[in-house]
Amino acid sequence: MKDLIIVGAGGFGRELLQWIKDINYRIENADEKWNILGFIDDDPNALEGYACDYGVIGRIRDWIPKEGQRYAMAIANPSIKEQVANMLKTRGAVFARIVHPTASISDYADVGEGLVMYPNSLISVNTKIGDFVTLLSSSIGHDAEIGDYCTISSYCDITGGVKLEERVFLGSHAAIVPRRRIKKDAYVAAGSVVVSNVKDNARVMGNPAVRMDF
Repeated sequence: MKDLIIVGAGGFGRELLQWIKDINYRIENADEKWNILGFIDDDPNALEGYACDYGVIGRIRDWIPKEGQRYAMAIANPSIKEQVANMLKTRGAVFARIVHPTASISDYADVGEGLVMYPNSLISVNTKIGDFVTLLSSSIGHDAEIGDYCTISSYCDITGGVKLEERVFLGSHAAIVPRRRIKKDAYVAAGSVVVSNVKDNARVMGNPAVRMDF
């Protein structure tokens, strides 16, 4: 059993705590369980008013990782996630993959560091998943490529051969038709259906998704 610290004490962090508890409850092998130490967050009052049995044990900006500790990334904003991950890694932090027991990863998937998978999420065959990808309860189809620091919200459908470049954010229920490419730092609004490629930094919404200023 390894010590684990959750990075970020917002709603995502509180959800992630529950999924880590599910891992501990459902997995019999003690070596695969986590000794949860708490959260780090730059807001020491982030948990105030919420029912939670763990606390904020320090600030991210001041935190010095200790040998043997592991970290779970609970920041959804792709750019902030990248900044925080790089800052902590330069100090020696090692990030764990947190995969809910009901999630599924193909034997033929290439998966990076710091992956978070929510309940019932799916990574299919011959996919390539970058570092610090956040996959809420959604599916990634065969032959897809997901770049570093992407966040995929709940109930998204990423179909075969789709490519998301770095730091893409997909809102809930977004769907992408096969073999489309969404370029760096793009934002796809909730409920959108992407039928054509999306350019760098574009913000799109609708069915079919079109570029919007919002």
